[in-house]
Amino acid sequence: MQVNSQDSNICSINNNPDTNTVGPFQKTPTKRAAFALSNSSKAVGKETTAMFPFSKKARPESNTNILSVSSTSLAEAQQSIVPQPSQPRLDSSESNDPEKRLRNKHLPLAERLRPLTLDSFVGQLSLVGPQGILRSLIERDQIVSMIFWGSPGLGKTTLARIIARQTKSAFKEMSAVTQNTADVKKAIEEAGNLNRLAHKRTIVFLDEIHRFNKAQQDIFLPYLERGQIVLIGATTENPSFKLNGALLSRCRVFKLEPLSDSDIAQIAILAAKVKQNDLGVEDTGIDQDIASYIASVSNGDARVAINIIDIAMNALSNGRYLDLDCVKQALQRTHVVYGAEEHYDLISALHKSVRGSDDNAALYWLGRMLQGGDDPLYIARRLIRMASEDIGLADNNALGLAVSTLHACQAIGMPECDTILAHCVVYLARAPKSVESYKAFNKVKAVVEAEHPWPVPLHLRNAPTPLMKEMGYAKGYKYNPDYSGSVEQDYMPVNIKHCNFFDDDTR
Repeated sequence: MQVNSQDSNICSINNNPDTNTVGPFQKTPTKRAAFALSNSSKAVGKETTAMFPFSKKARPESNTNILSVSSTSLAEAQQSIVPQPSQPRLDSSESNDPEKRLRNKHLPLAERLRPLTLDSFVGQLSLVGPQGILRSLIERDQIVSMIFWGSPGLGKTTLARIIARQTKSAFKEMSAVTQNTADVKKAIEEAGNLNRLAHKRTIVFLDEIHRFNKAQQDIFLPYLERGQIVLIGATTENPSFKLNGALLSRCRVFKLEPLSDSDIAQIAILAAKVKQNDLGVEDTGIDQDIASYIASVSNGDARVAINIIDIAMNALSNGRYLDLDCVKQALQRTHVVYGAEEHYDLISALHKSVRGSDDNAALYWLGRMLQGGDDPLYIARRLIRMASEDIGLADNNALGLAVSTLHACQAIGMPECDTILAHCVVYLARAPKSVESYKAFNKVKAVVEAEHPWPVPLHLRNAPTPLMKEMGYAKGYKYNPDYSGSVEQDYMPVNIKHCNFFDDDTR
């Protein structure tokens, strides 16, 4: 296991959990620290050891950056963390120690290949490259509260752990899936204790932060204001929709982009090499064509690529090497990765393709949505909107077809209704377009919002009672069927009677 020499809060303890020997990186605790630890541990429970790395009895935990290393020599530990130019960009947790290697083989391959330093991190060059803003903040130890936003498998959790290793902060990793606000409050209290006793700040990493509702997210606000913690949140959802504005105003949002095919291919090659070592077979690597294919089907997700390699090589019979057929059998993809953010992107692409009369592109985006598991009734309702907004007066049959499409989808459901949706999409894309009524009504809404609510002219009002007639209701109204030609009559409020919503200049 690699250890970063820059981590001042990483203590070394003997691999034997029954011993209390202070490791070579550890200072003997002072009486004051020991007294404070013994008193506070009663209040905060078993997780105290994770927050007080200077404790002689500290135990490493999986959700902290307090690592256990063999107490052989300081030189060996330092040598293991010096990056070698010949090493691949991703660090593997493989070791020459047979027992450690056997134990690590039970970990998921993706976890074992997780990078430990920025130099070994693949992708996101705009953030962690030589000129990346996030790299600059980490190297200067000027970490601010931040939100990592991106699809699965892009390195959000990995970046948070690298930050913990390379800064002088304690680190508490949590997940909104398995923990609640009470757990968060407990971690924040421990962070306050650590700050008072050791003058060390704490980074609280909350994975899947969007799983907390906006009221639960408020728990962080007072502590971020006081600087008691640094919050790093990770989310696959758009923070603008899933996080409250008060929290966003106190955090910097970093958008992680999908990995390039070359990045994914590089990861796949390394994963195959590590897996071959696990299986005890000859290190032949994998063909570049296989790596390129895996990259093309991974959708920019490193974890998908690693899992494909893992499954494919586990299924190999004795003496057989990995080939393209094995990879395709391991993939067996039955769906497309499809998140909430992509849902809105795809429906936008479908709508704009219909508006642009590109029936070919419109069918493609429809296929993407249906294969991704989108609700066909949702698509049908949006087609009704397109029929009125974009086709409008140019083809009055379009709206009727779209409404019929919705009823047909309700009647027969998927998968049979896919052809009905395709029929409607192609018709709308090929139909002539008119946005005259759509634009006119937008102007109406703008005037209604901006203008005074002018009263209805008296001659346009009904007069069902004698009193209303005496007050002038319906007086002077000209009943159009009584006239053979056009009737000169005002139908607009007198204050805006010259407003024409079908002209470009309405005022």
